[in-house]
Amino acid sequence: MIHKGLRPLVFCGPSGSGKSTLIKRLFDEFPDTFKFSVSHTTRIPRPGEEDGVHYHFTNKERMQEQIENGEFIETAIYSGNLYGTSKQAVEDVQSLGKICVLDIDIQGVKQIKRIDLNPLYIFVKPPSTMELERRLKARNTETEESLKRRLLIAKSELEYGETPGNFDVVIQNDKLEEAYQILRNFVVSNYNIHCHTDQTTS
Repeated sequence: MIHKGLRPLVFCGPSGSGKSTLIKRLFDEFPDTFKFSVSHTTRIPRPGEEDGVHYHFTNKERMQEQIENGEFIETAIYSGNLYGTSKQAVEDVQSLGKICVLDIDIQGVKQIKRIDLNPLYIFVKPPSTMELERRLKARNTETEESLKRRLLIAKSELEYGETPGNFDVVIQNDKLEEAYQILRNFVVSNYNIHCHTDQTTS
C-alpha cells in the first residue's frame, strides 16, 4: 500500500498527557524531518483555517463515499462530525521525503493496525490519573460533565496503551525534559536521523 516512503509515526495518548507538547518539540528540533498528514473533516472551517492546510474540508456524502472506496486509513466521529486520515494525505508527506506524523486516538490506532501501513506507534501517558485530572482542571476548559467523560475515556486508553505489544514505546510524561529525551532517542535510532543533517535514506 503506502510503503514508498519512511514509516509513518503514530502518536496516541489521553487528552492532557502532554502529547502535543512533545510533538511540537520534535518538530521544532527537526523542522525538515517531520510533517503532519492533513486530516479530512466534515465540520465547518473556523475563522483563519485554510482548506488543505489545517484540514481538507469536505461534506458527509463525499467523505462517506471515499470511506466506502477504502481511501481512508482511519476515521472517527467527534460531536457529529466525521474526521479521518486518507491514504493520499500520508503519501503526500512521504513524497516530500518526510516522516508522516499522525496524532490519533485509540480507535484510529486499532483501525490502522488492520491495514498495511506499518508505522511506529508511540503512546504518551500521564504519570497518574490524578495528575491527568489536575492537568485537565488547570486548563479551565472542562465542565464537570466533560471532565468525567474525559477521565473515563483516559482510563480505557491507558489500559490499551499499557498493554504490551500495542505500542513500540510507551512514554510516561512526568518530567517533560526526560520524556522528550526518550521520544527523541526512540525516533533518532529508528529513523537514523542525524541532528541537523538529514540524509535519511529509506
